Amino acid sequence: MSAKHPWMPLSPCGDGCVDHSTASVGPVRAVWRAVAAATVMLCGALVVLAVLCVRGQARTVLLRRWFRALLGAFGVRLRVVGPVFQDNPGRGVLVVSNHVSWLDELAIDAVQPIRLVAKRDIRDWPVLGRLITAARTVYLDRERLSLLPGTVAELAAALRDGAAVGIHAEGTTWCGTASGRYRPALFQAALDAGVPVRPVVLRYLQDSTPSTRPAFIGSDTLVDSMRRVLSARGLVVEVHVLDEVAPGRASTRRELAALVQQESERVAYGSVEVPSPRPHATRVVLTDVQQALTATE
Repeated sequence: MSAKHPWMPLSPCGDGCVDHSTASVGPVRAVWRAVAAATVMLCGALVVLAVLCVRGQARTVLLRRWFRALLGAFGVRLRVVGPVFQDNPGRGVLVVSNHVSWLDELAIDAVQPIRLVAKRDIRDWPVLGRLITAARTVYLDRERLSLLPGTVAELAAALRDGAAVGIHAEGTTWCGTASGRYRPALFQAALDAGVPVRPVVLRYLQDSTPSTRPAFIGSDTLVDSMRRVLSARGLVVEVHVLDEVAPGRASTRRELAALVQQESERVAYGSVEVPSPRPHATRVVLTDVQQALTATE
């Protein structure tokens, strides 16, 4: 897919990156998982109603258990390495992770339900999109850069109010065996709010080996990717929660993004490919998008 503008995040990962030869369960088990996952998702409507009736820690526990149940229904085991995202519930934190799959959101919320920034397309996903929206997801329209400063301001306000907010720093999905450059724009929210950044690394494994099977890339549809997950044997998602990057360790969003990526690379991949930034194309001269274009860098 071609970029809508020169700053659109792009990944070189495509259909050929997905390894279809990894261990699979039989068709009966895959169908059983599909039925279980559908049941848990439909029960999500009741969870949303229950969440409206409870407050505080009870709400967090309820949501976390539901997301863990949904992962389990898809046949995915969760393994958490490290502390919780938010050491101090009254202090905001920007949770920054790599991006591989639609499973990423489920895994993150299964550790600690937080507000996530996601691409606008997710809102239209059947059932799952409504549930992700109910979790107070902030949607980002990557094709309309003029809206980016408003998104950053919204995130900064949530962080000042003590929320944990999650972003996928690469801006698009990669296959899981390599990583893209962390995009600086949304890191500005942490600088504006004066809060720490919590690096998180998501790894997908089968038989203790990194797996690209759950990746959501190339010409994938959501249904295609779900089918691969439902038929995968022994799929594990590891959520590595790293030490916070304290306020003041970086003075600009570029420095902060580079620092967080450096921290993440130590556990993410044996060999991480970080592409050099593409040469800037001719800038759009419309005055209403100049601020947004500058913010992406």
